[in-house]
Amino acid sequence: MEPVIVVDDERWQTLLEATNGAFAPCFQCGVCTAMCPWGLVRDEPISIRALLRDAQLGLDRFEGALWLCTACYQCETQCPRGVPIVAAIRGLRYLRWQEQHAESGLPSALWSIYWNNNPLHQPPSDRMNWARDLDLPRFDAREHEILLYIGCTASYERRGQESARALIELLRAADVSFGVLGEEEPCCGEAALSFGHIPFFNDIALRATTIFRKYNVGKTVVLSPHCYEAFLEEYPHVSDEFEPIHYTTYLVELLSEGRLAVKGSPNMRVAFHDPCLLARKVDMVQTPREILASIKGLELTEFTENREKTLCCGGGGGRMWLETPSGERFAELRIEEAIQSDIHLLATACPYCLTCLEDSLRSVGELELEVRDLAEVLLEATAKPSS
Repeated sequence: MEPVIVVDDERWQTLLEATNGAFAPCFQCGVCTAMCPWGLVRDEPISIRALLRDAQLGLDRFEGALWLCTACYQCETQCPRGVPIVAAIRGLRYLRWQEQHAESGLPSALWSIYWNNNPLHQPPSDRMNWARDLDLPRFDAREHEILLYIGCTASYERRGQESARALIELLRAADVSFGVLGEEEPCCGEAALSFGHIPFFNDIALRATTIFRKYNVGKTVVLSPHCYEAFLEEYPHVSDEFEPIHYTTYLVELLSEGRLAVKGSPNMRVAFHDPCLLARKVDMVQTPREILASIKGLELTEFTENREKTLCCGGGGGRMWLETPSGERFAELRIEEAIQSDIHLLATACPYCLTCLEDSLRSVGELELEVRDLAEVLLEATAKPSS
């Protein structure tokens, strides 16, 4: 016989308060489950519908799906009821934090943010080590057009540092006056938010806001879509002048103003992998393609799943800090499609996507395909200023 399920009214109230009732509008159509990319790599998809239904009933049976979610917003953008699914999952995750049942591997990353100002377990004094030879000026609102916000990943991860270097070279080629905050640059806190520890994220955001106000920060060019979306959508009001800009948008501005001279590129087929937050959360799908279209010699082709229907790389929602076995990595599907489509260059504009795609490429061992950051692609095609 099936076990009897007893609805616990007290637990129902706890779940309702933890999610601010975000799951209430769900009427169990199942679109969310059908759209979840986990169904592409597993025999049984993750049932978001069942997770939301359990929450509606006050049942605590959603542990597995709770920490698999990559916060890609695929389900949310297709939901006919407009259920804020990602917010609901974050609320349920925070309940796990309160009850000391967070996924293994995540607490240490939060402690690293607390002690080190980054989730990567690196000393805060090493934040600018990668840029010692670049002579980057300290940001001064009276002198600089923009603040260049590097972010934790680009400050400490080798691959992200290479992307940051490419962007810096482009800014200098365009004669942009910019500065950085150096060791005082705050962590954006998006990792804490994606883990579901919302109060800690709010504390991080408040600290960062205080620093931005201290330096009268206005236009802020950001490398990572995760930092950008946090500043744009999740932060408290910083100031009337504060304006976060993803670097692809800023590069399009420089190109349209004629501040960058593009000399072209060797003939090759290129496809752009849309990061989830850019494509689905902030609807930024055209600017990356404008950058690629400005480079003569590149033949731009599209993946089957592109723009707002892009395939998640698998790194969001805290998954960068959790192990995903080979065969269940969404990025492997993207690499396979690129190889089958005879694409020479796979470009993206997110450090998480870059890492996941390159890791999957190495596992395949395909030497004729290259994964590059969009800033690196544009830099190779940009005429250097004469000395």
